[in-house]
Amino acid sequence: MTIRVLLADDQALLRSAFRVLVDSEPDMEVVGEAWDGAEAVRLAKERRADVVLMDIRMPGTDGLAATRLISGDPALAQVRVVILTTFEVDDYVVQSLRAGASGFLGKGSEPEELLSAIRVAAGGEALLSPAATKGLIARFLAQGDGADDGRDPARAERLDALTVREREVLVQVAGGHSNDEIAERLEVSPLTVKTHVNRAMAKLGARDRAQLVVIAYESGLVRPRVD
Repeated sequence: MTIRVLLADDQALLRSAFRVLVDSEPDMEVVGEAWDGAEAVRLAKERRADVVLMDIRMPGTDGLAATRLISGDPALAQVRVVILTTFEVDDYVVQSLRAGASGFLGKGSEPEELLSAIRVAAGGEALLSPAATKGLIARFLAQGDGADDGRDPARAERLDALTVREREVLVQVAGGHSNDEIAERLEVSPLTVKTHVNRAMAKLGARDRAQLVVIAYESGLVRPRVD
């Protein structure tokens, strides 16, 4: 299956470079280019995109607002957003993850990292590599919004719907571990882990594993660590 990629960036030169890279792969193609967030949302619908490479800072509707619009539209439930940012530490990155993005990459990433990110996101996995992603989430949630060190009581209450095993799996997901790694740690099959992950996402209203990570931190289930 060919992965349909939409490019959203206000710099035409960058879009051209990304297009050449993506179109060079046999399993993916660029189906559109957007110069702002509003155009990205429109094209995501029209071109049936699987993955949107989304810049954060764009004129008009920015990448954060566009991500919220995409993640909040049932018609775009299968669209995955990967945030592209120039900055290694950016509060908008965490806001984007909360808004529904599957992860983020720095614009200085190697071509192989970008292509891998597209495949990971298209497969429904969380783009939590490099490990800096988890560090960013932990750092900003540790700072919080000025109340209760960033924990969301509503999120914590929703965890009551999880079984003990689903909580254990959620902790492992928040650590950035794959299903195979979690299976080995908990001494169960990868299929069992996948079932628990899917059930946790359904109960918590998470689009993907990246959202589970954010929920784990916001609820206080996993305590932020800043090394």
